[in-house]
Amino acid sequence: MHSVAVTVAGERLMALAGGGLYWPDQGVLAVGDLHLGKALRLSRVGGGLLPPYEATETLLRLEALIRAADPAVVICVGDSFDDLAAADDIAEDARLWLLRLMAGRRWLWTLGNHDPGPVGLPGEHHDEVSIGALTFRHIALAGAVGEVSAHYHPKARIAAKRTSLTRPCFLIDETRVILPALGSLTGGLACHDPALAGLMGADALAILTGERALPIPMPR
Repeated sequence: MHSVAVTVAGERLMALAGGGLYWPDQGVLAVGDLHLGKALRLSRVGGGLLPPYEATETLLRLEALIRAADPAVVICVGDSFDDLAAADDIAEDARLWLLRLMAGRRWLWTLGNHDPGPVGLPGEHHDEVSIGALTFRHIALAGAVGEVSAHYHPKARIAAKRTSLTRPCFLIDETRVILPALGSLTGGLACHDPALAGLMGADALAILTGERALPIPMPR
């Protein structure tokens, strides 16, 4: 899988085109915002019926990242499920799929604002996770150094052959990474939004996901 090498807090990381962050020295793959069960949650609250394929699409993306990186450790950086009921109601085929992906790996679930509690799946459950120079938490803290977070679902737009193209993206500077959302029904926040612009340094990159990882200066 195509990737872009970056250095954050002195650590060499790989922003994978599929939307995961791989840390080769630690064998760690980090992903954010799977939002499994979003279609069911929206139907529960009267938000209309959506095609029931979001879990399959999201798990296919996750499986592709795991096959590409073959990590020893997977960290799901919050909002792995769209809410606690979605975690409880996960379809049996999706649950078994997750268990297959988890087999033989250390799997860490971190707290998110949509899923503030443990789910009925194996693995470790943490508010946040610190390994070496990096801390993995769902929502970025102003001034943090060596932080990998998620939550904002950043997206960037570029011009392409007389049209524009918008993709989920990483936001990366020397001190932090904000992960793209991996879930198939997740929306996105434009990079120039003040909530993101205020967190990232002046030299930050947006690395767009897709068939290839495409680095550009973070749009302001």
